[in-house]
Amino acid sequence: MKKIRVVHLVAGDLRGGAARGAYWLHRGLLKHGIDSHIITNHHDNLGDPTVKSLSVSKLRRFVSKLMSSLDLVLLLIFPKRERRIFSTGFFGLNYKREQVFREAEVVHLHWVNGLVATRSLKNIDKPVVMSIRDMWPMTGGCHYALDCKKYETGCGGCPQLNSGFGWDFSKLIAQSKQKYFSDIKPVGISEWIAEQANKSFVFRGNKAGYINNNVDCSLFYPMKKDIARKILGVCTEKKVILAGSTNVKDFYKGFHLFLESLRYLDKHSIFLCVFGKPDISLLEGTGFEFKAFGYLNDDISMRLAYNAADVFVAPSVQEAFGKTLVESLACGTPVVSFDATGPKGIIEHKVDGYKAAPFDPEDMAVGVDWVLNKSDYESLSHAAAKSASTKFDSVVIARQYIDLYSDLVSEDLE
Repeated sequence: MKKIRVVHLVAGDLRGGAARGAYWLHRGLLKHGIDSHIITNHHDNLGDPTVKSLSVSKLRRFVSKLMSSLDLVLLLIFPKRERRIFSTGFFGLNYKREQVFREAEVVHLHWVNGLVATRSLKNIDKPVVMSIRDMWPMTGGCHYALDCKKYETGCGGCPQLNSGFGWDFSKLIAQSKQKYFSDIKPVGISEWIAEQANKSFVFRGNKAGYINNNVDCSLFYPMKKDIARKILGVCTEKKVILAGSTNVKDFYKGFHLFLESLRYLDKHSIFLCVFGKPDISLLEGTGFEFKAFGYLNDDISMRLAYNAADVFVAPSVQEAFGKTLVESLACGTPVVSFDATGPKGIIEHKVDGYKAAPFDPEDMAVGVDWVLNKSDYESLSHAAAKSASTKFDSVVIARQYIDLYSDLVSEDLE
């Protein structure tokens, strides 16, 4: 098979968030012998020669930060807007001059805000793939639309901008995306996010498929729970619930629903562990013993946290995929989530976890109790690790992308 040359455009720190999934995919492609490179606007290339940073000098780093912050300046004209992430796609860097871009046969877009200006996608003379990692590619600027359906009709009168008029940034952004995304191949990182893209104004007539997001299962694997707890200082004989995310205060993460679910559980038999940065007073108000880990920014700490827990609770109300769910499964720790959005395609109900009725805290508690006290826990744990390695490992997912790249390159040559 011909060796395909692929370049990934990835904004942000490759150690976390959406960029991390892109980096794992890149590494999976390398293991398959694909000539894969990354162009990023972040200054840290992880010491990886296959990663090209556009922010190596002080001047370039300043320009990169400027491009990433100009959205905030524009949004000042909407003083009543929701304080949520909103990206215009108007600003970016000159990635096209890089040799790895010029030599690539396939361009793969991931999270690109501040790196790729939407209009720069015009006249790229090679196949372009876009991994849809949240709702931004299909909306007029928001990253999660929640109950708003205006992305289906072209946006305008954006509730997150609280603009009050039909022709606002959101309509302009949606129209720009429809124009410049028309020739790319959209790929959702879950079946749910692909379904949302296919309902949208932006991707009307440009059908999105889906290939699941990936996790490097060589970094997440089962280990003895007592050892993990000892290392983390979790001194308890109780059953351990783990919850958290990079930012538990994100409006779509549903942490308030997790806290509400605790009302239906026995505080005398359960110990809580939380990562991220929650409001400690809220945890104290539950009456449960708990340990707050804070931000866990490395794979070893996260692996220990998942292994220290008996169950991981993921209460998101809107999530494109749910990478933490797969990381937990890979460590053999069952997951309780809502049967909705991205997570519904990850968990197999009562096989490797429990899918609670959306968005019912009481049923979430029922799921936690079932995992901890009523399930065949050993079988559940084994199924969790097997599911992660066979369905979501980066090498497995990379193979699916290679097939897609091959098809696109063949079509381009015809």
